[in-house]
Amino acid sequence: MSKTKPAKEKKIVEAEEMNTAPVDDGAVDVEETVQETVDVNALQQALEKAQAQSEEYLSMAQRVQADFENFRRRNNSVRAEAFEDGARAFIKTILPVIDNLERALAAESQDAALHEGVSMVYRQLMEIMEKRGVTVIDRAGEKFDPNLENAVMQGTADEGEPGTVCAVLQKGYQLGDYVLRHAMVKVVAE
Repeated sequence: MSKTKPAKEKKIVEAEEMNTAPVDDGAVDVEETVQETVDVNALQQALEKAQAQSEEYLSMAQRVQADFENFRRRNNSVRAEAFEDGARAFIKTILPVIDNLERALAAESQDAALHEGVSMVYRQLMEIMEKRGVTVIDRAGEKFDPNLENAVMQGTADEGEPGTVCAVLQKGYQLGDYVLRHAMVKVVAE
């Protein structure tokens, strides 16, 4: 028999040897109580450590989620801006085609079918531009605005009030507040 067995176990073994039931004398086993206290303290410390680690992981997960939301929002913004930049660049390349269609419509033609065909293409193209939000800058008779127009000629006082646009030489276009092409105008001298 080992001498390191706790007292309670020793009593059980002695009772078995004597073929009798162990006698509980009501004595508190100090060694067992100390062991239980040590185990409770260790478990309490382990629990506190686990809770702190859990809170740290939760905080880290929340930060990562917030960072991802910010990234997604920023990415959507950049993507939308890139799309608009591409749309503006494409529309700018079509503006000379619109100018040529307008010249073709202004020219005298013997072929009515050809004139009607060019007119249909022009109307369709302008409808598409309008749906996309492109507006024409054609401000004849209005006060000159350098944000929308380029003055390339000076008119005389008999052509209108000083500082106003007396003729539009080439239409300008804008998409929302963004000027795609400034209108080329003739302005009455002041």
